[in-house]
Amino acid sequence: MRTERNLTRLDRVFARLDREPERPAHIDVPKMSRHRVALLAGTLAFYLAIVWLVVITSWLVRLDWQVMFFRPYQQWAEIHWFVDYYVVLGQRGPTAVMIASWLAWRSWRQHTLRPMLTLATSLLLLNITVGAAKIGMGRLGPHYATTIGSNEMGLGGDIFPSGHTANAVVTWGILAYLASTPRARRWLSALSAVTSLGVGMATVYLGTHWLSDVLLGWVAGLLVLLALPWFEPLIARAEDQIFDLRDRWRARGSRTAPAPLSPVETPVRLKPRPASQNETAARAAAPRAPVYLAPGPHTTRSERTPVTPVGSLRPPQTDRTARGTASTARPLTGG
Repeated sequence: MRTERNLTRLDRVFARLDREPERPAHIDVPKMSRHRVALLAGTLAFYLAIVWLVVITSWLVRLDWQVMFFRPYQQWAEIHWFVDYYVVLGQRGPTAVMIASWLAWRSWRQHTLRPMLTLATSLLLLNITVGAAKIGMGRLGPHYATTIGSNEMGLGGDIFPSGHTANAVVTWGILAYLASTPRARRWLSALSAVTSLGVGMATVYLGTHWLSDVLLGWVAGLLVLLALPWFEPLIARAEDQIFDLRDRWRARGSRTAPAPLSPVETPVRLKPRPASQNETAARAAAPRAPVYLAPGPHTTRSERTPVTPVGSLRPPQTDRTARGTASTARPLTGG
């Protein structure tokens, strides 16, 4: 008795991958609602508060120095190798390649450029905002600090806010931002939060960032994600322009391509062209071939008359009859 095998989760995943790519009928694009605007305003206020606490050398700066003197990389030296690898999840190059590969596959499957354009927009915003803050505040890192208890601001550094932390928030958080279902959005939000939290703590452990750098990096990355809905109309226009450019390029290529060959038609029987008077006269004046060489009507061998060439020594045989005819009986003579 033959029974059907129950499909496992992996079988269902591969069955879904084998389907033809199709553009979803409705893409859930986040809107800038009142709740999001209020959350954005609160996050921006928290960002400015952290900057102010560092500028005035408050308790947050003292906490930075306490953590630095604690030297976590010496207290827990056995996990140093793991942290060295884990902090890569916040580096711009490796994370951008991984996330871009996944979003490029999604763009191909859904026939839309929105995932890739959204990632490019978020990274551009991150570079502008975080880069400008780094250069503007010029804070030195723990390994290059000059005065104990100082906030180390305006000394030409570039570590405030933490770029690793902000990049981890944006690159992993963009997956949750582009999720197509609420359940996937919740799971991806938790994953991006844990990943970015671990990357920030890894930089504090290694001594490359102050604790306040990490706090500001988290807030800076969250601000970029919260502000993305404002750029959705621009992303949609860019996608339409790219598709229009592609269509014009295809139409231009089809015009320059050679025309296809027409199908083979039924051959037409041509009538012989009537000969002109000059051609008739030329044929009549042409010398005729000898009789014995000129082609004539085909006759059977028995009907052919023997021809004796001129000058031959062979006497003509007049009494020879053609084959197939009744011959005259000769009288028998006695011998």
